[in-house]
Amino acid sequence: MHIVGRKWIRLLSLWLSITTQSAWSAQVQVAVAANFSSTMQAIAQAFEQESGHQTRIITGATGKFYAQIKNGAPFDILLAADSQTPLLLEQDGWAVPGSRFTYAIGHLVLWSKQPGLVDAQGEVLRSTRFKRLAIADTRIAPYGAAAMQVLERIGLLAQVKDRLVQGETVGQAYQFVASGNAELGFVARSQLVVDANPVAGSAWLVPESLHSPLRQDAVLLKSGQANPAAVALMLFLQSPRARALIRANGYSH
Repeated sequence: MHIVGRKWIRLLSLWLSITTQSAWSAQVQVAVAANFSSTMQAIAQAFEQESGHQTRIITGATGKFYAQIKNGAPFDILLAADSQTPLLLEQDGWAVPGSRFTYAIGHLVLWSKQPGLVDAQGEVLRSTRFKRLAIADTRIAPYGAAAMQVLERIGLLAQVKDRLVQGETVGQAYQFVASGNAELGFVARSQLVVDANPVAGSAWLVPESLHSPLRQDAVLLKSGQANPAAVALMLFLQSPRARALIRANGYSH
């Protein structure tokens, strides 16, 4: 896992060891990209057991979070689905300089809940075997943007554009497929893992050469820099326990 601000982390570790001596509990509000929602639930449970702090998770689209933060939303931490948004927030003065780090590398999957529909090369996209293809909002959801890149690079955007159904987040794209409103959908690999077991259906793990890397960065926001729970969570996300949970849920780092 790449860490941008090692000096910042060392200082926060020292500060945290001092402030937590008072043994009081605080709450951290975390804006979490939709693809990471279930993984963050597991991490939050482990974090609360270990630290005594409380975690409030707000799930949504990364681009929407960016606008909300710039309009004063009271989040302490952003776990984005990309690396650009945390960088922009830092450059614009909304995030603590040097606090960014990559917490996960996501993977894009073409999925159907129908066994056998999706082949190992994604050739089903060239067929007439589906009426609807679900993707996340290409403007505000990095997984949606990645899906659009895939369709463009394999030369199928014009062929399937009239069959696209778009959800705001990759979570909604998943629900379109899970509910049967779309036969296929571009989703996150992490959404196809539940309690370490694969979700039923058929899937194509999209080659990373077909889209920009889904590097997901975390950043401490200015509104959370004095919150001991926020600082503690930023450190916990880089711990072996959190990294193991991230790997178990379909990410690399």
